[in-house]
Amino acid sequence: MTLFDQINEDIKGAMKARDKVRLETLRNIKKVFLEAKTAPGANDTLDDAAALKIIQKLAKQGRESAQTFASNGRQDLAEAETAQVKVIEEYLPQALTETEISQIVKAIIAETGAEGMKDMGKVMGLASKQMAGRADGRTISAIVKQLLG
Repeated sequence: MTLFDQINEDIKGAMKARDKVRLETLRNIKKVFLEAKTAPGANDTLDDAAALKIIQKLAKQGRESAQTFASNGRQDLAEAETAQVKVIEEYLPQALTETEISQIVKAIIAETGAEGMKDMGKVMGLASKQMAGRADGRTISAIVKQLLG
């Protein structure tokens, strides 16, 4: 079952359970999926890799919005946004810990023979591909700098 189909099934479940937050969040995800499917050049398809990128983007936007609302004293809006982010994150793969990221980066450094900061781009490219969807780019970058520096 594709991620798109899973979202459709979960929408039905949220409707039956009368879960407003979950239903609203899933409908928003489906809307963005449909926009991506009908975009020029998409050939009316959406593979799981593209769907996962969309979900990651929505989760990141939601976290940033919640942070903005909280810093502006709108705790009610921040809590609503956080609740939606929790629903979105259910569809993301399990995130890697910093220790796991560090191990992967060490393996990439050994594999590429990277020796210093001049090789950071090479290491970051491979690390970003290997850990796509499971680790934040900033965290990867910090660990690569630490290990190469």
